[in-house]
Amino acid sequence: MGKRVDWLAHAVLGVGVLFFAFPVWLVFAGATQTAGAISRGDLSLLPNFHRIGTFVSVLRAPGVGTGTPVWHLLMVSAGMALAIALGKIVISLASAYAVVFFRFPFRMTVFWTIFITLMLPVEVRIIPTYAVMSDFHLINTFTGLTLPLMASATATLLFRQVFLVVPDALVEAARMDGAGPFRFLKDILIPISSANVAALFVILFVYGWNQYLWPLLVATEPGLDTIVIGIVQLINTGGMMTPWNRVMAMAVLSIVPPVAVVIAMQRWFVKGLTESER
Repeated sequence: MGKRVDWLAHAVLGVGVLFFAFPVWLVFAGATQTAGAISRGDLSLLPNFHRIGTFVSVLRAPGVGTGTPVWHLLMVSAGMALAIALGKIVISLASAYAVVFFRFPFRMTVFWTIFITLMLPVEVRIIPTYAVMSDFHLINTFTGLTLPLMASATATLLFRQVFLVVPDALVEAARMDGAGPFRFLKDILIPISSANVAALFVILFVYGWNQYLWPLLVATEPGLDTIVIGIVQLINTGGMMTPWNRVMAMAVLSIVPPVAVVIAMQRWFVKGLTESER
């Protein structure tokens, strides 16, 4: 009976892999074919390896309407994703640490105020956020591109739940050993929450990489365009035939960095989601 269950689980897993991998394979195959063939609907499921150089030419080519090379678009997206992921983790760690281990007036009011922001969609906050960035003269800057997306109520809530189960005896032992607040955070709390940090980093990196609406509003300079915006600009060619092979090549290139991050941190990512070592 156990063997049947294993075969069933593998069959379901295989179907799921095919379901998610087939569109990616289709995009990869389309990138190696001509734009005319794709427009006519003659998209082959088998890639033409003689045209694999399309990826190299697309990587070096300037984006449509911007003149910015595609590799530069990828670098902007990577920098934005890294800044957002690291910023969210640092700010969330600090805020959760303050809420759990420090006693100050209206402490829980502050926490619930942070938590309530989970209920506000980005679209509701985007105009006031843009106004704040404009007042601070951060439009068309990398800081304006990343700073408003660094606060995370979800990450703060997760870290708070981790810190709440830290035994009081451990806190007292650290205090008796002369550990100050910063040392307690650095030597005890961060190590025991390292798996959660790794899991959050993967999720937040992908979140930052896929941003479209905010970069579209706050960054009108071509040098700050992300790869997602570059793909949309390549599709909107203004009445000309869309070069779908190049669009698909850019799409394939755009998924390589986040996939590499997920693969590189897979072990810590799974550990952070499944284990509760404290």
